[in-house]
Amino acid sequence: MVNFHYIFIVALVAAVASRTRAFVARPIVSQNQKKSSANGLKRLQAASVEEDVSSTDFDLLGLPARPGRPLKVAIAGGGVGGLTAALCMLKKGFDVKVFEKTSAFARFGGPIQFASNALSVLKEIDETLFDRVLDKFTFTGTRACGIKDGLRSEGFKMTDDSLDYLWNEDAPADWFVKFPLKQCADLFGLPYTGVIDRPDLQEILIDECNKIDSDFIQNGNPVVSYTNKGKGKGVTVELQDGTKYDADVLVGCDGIWSAVRAAMYGEEIKETSADRMKRQGCTYSGYTVFAGETVIKTPDYYETGYKVYIGPQRYFVTSDVGDGRIQWYAFFALPPGSKKAPSGWGGSTRTEQANPTENLVEYIKSLHEGWTDEIMTVLDSTPPESVEQRDLYDRYPEVFRGWTDGNVCLMGDAVHAMMPNLGQGGCQALEDAYVLTECLANTKSTEKVEGALKDYYNKRIIRVSIVQFLSRLASDLIINAFDTPWSPHDDKGKSWKSYLTFFWKPVLQFLIFPVQFAYLYSYYPSGSMGDLPAKLEAKWKAEHEKSAEIEFARVAKEGQKSAGPSFFQKANAELSNTVLQAKKNLSEE
Repeated sequence: MVNFHYIFIVALVAAVASRTRAFVARPIVSQNQKKSSANGLKRLQAASVEEDVSSTDFDLLGLPARPGRPLKVAIAGGGVGGLTAALCMLKKGFDVKVFEKTSAFARFGGPIQFASNALSVLKEIDETLFDRVLDKFTFTGTRACGIKDGLRSEGFKMTDDSLDYLWNEDAPADWFVKFPLKQCADLFGLPYTGVIDRPDLQEILIDECNKIDSDFIQNGNPVVSYTNKGKGKGVTVELQDGTKYDADVLVGCDGIWSAVRAAMYGEEIKETSADRMKRQGCTYSGYTVFAGETVIKTPDYYETGYKVYIGPQRYFVTSDVGDGRIQWYAFFALPPGSKKAPSGWGGSTRTEQANPTENLVEYIKSLHEGWTDEIMTVLDSTPPESVEQRDLYDRYPEVFRGWTDGNVCLMGDAVHAMMPNLGQGGCQALEDAYVLTECLANTKSTEKVEGALKDYYNKRIIRVSIVQFLSRLASDLIINAFDTPWSPHDDKGKSWKSYLTFFWKPVLQFLIFPVQFAYLYSYYPSGSMGDLPAKLEAKWKAEHEKSAEIEFARVAKEGQKSAGPSFFQKANAELSNTVLQAKKNLSEE
């Protein structure tokens, strides 16, 4: 049955968000700036007819349909954001070089979530890219996603999130609130939220870039610093082997421990305070997370996308990631440095387990004593040696320092690392890449590069800051303000937080979550895709069940397999050898 109250709220928020986005996209221009723009136009016109000798201090920048030389861009970091930016810019005709720290790309890493707004950006960047990503995609937003009661849920039941349990003792109270992912995507005519394995995404992006320029990337030699050469004169990029590279623009998308940001803000890479609460300008969130992956056919496998189990001082997340696999995350409010498990995702160095003999699955189960058997079932099927852990750091919005320094800018986790709760980290990096490329593509002279980078910052800062805030708020509320919801039929939720959680339910269900997801999806440069999302879902559904059943049969016959060794464990060793050899070669020359 259609909930018209819900639709009205979502539509209203979407309209406001759309108008806000349009306003943000138009920076305020003073009379002096207008005069400056007019003067810049006159200089360009004079240069085109060779009437003004002074204008030759700057180069005309061309596109395939516009005279001038290509803009030369150096990109620090070959992750999802860096490769997406490279593809955007190569398609515009830029001269692009990516500098990546790993000596060679290999298949590594787990799934990454792309929400509807990110899929819209992918389609606007390139139709072929969009099609190839969707071929490897697992939709989660087409199915039930939301918050479950971590203590009362049982049997992987598919029930409603109504309040029937208040007066019906036999009514299940497992689903607390379901997320309106599908409804909000339908509102804008967008494909549904889902996940793709990082190795698949990486291979697609590299392949599409190689089609345009087979020499676009240099591995094993990361950017360590830079020197601005002045307005319109570009930047000298300093690499780890001691060599230098000149470009018009340097884009720093080298992750949360960014060398480019360190040079821009005067930070020390990975410098950590004595209490570990600060690390290279990033703040410890208060949470550490354990993660694992397993293949298991739960009774609700085909009906649920991802579930967030809430309870006292922690929460547990499971998500279908395709081919019968379930990835889980266990969030705990623990001090930084409470290391138990190795860490090897997100670009971090693979570490050793603190106690090699400890069964990490049993340790995580001990922290969920009294919780639902649904969590225990998933944990029991997980190989203990596959469990990893990392402390979660994020950043405050850079509303005062900005993201630019002359001919250098930052994007992605390098400048706005955020908590993973909304799955928007990668999505916002894609939006950055698209907006930055559009700003630079409209730049007709090297004289205007600095202004274009500031324009990119102005267009992104409000939206990114809101998403950062929402991502942190989601974590803080779940751990610090939520508890097992109150019920009149048992004693599992009797604290003041339990009563507060109970009263939050209608606010979350009918206001906060519709507003939140409508805002996240309100950036959609592709426009509505009509009936395409429904067609994509129908095609995927049959393929998903087939591939999952094959994997379920394999596990039943062969047993679980733990994840392979982290790519970063090998990559860091290879990187050291590569840089040492490069320095040796340089000295011999």
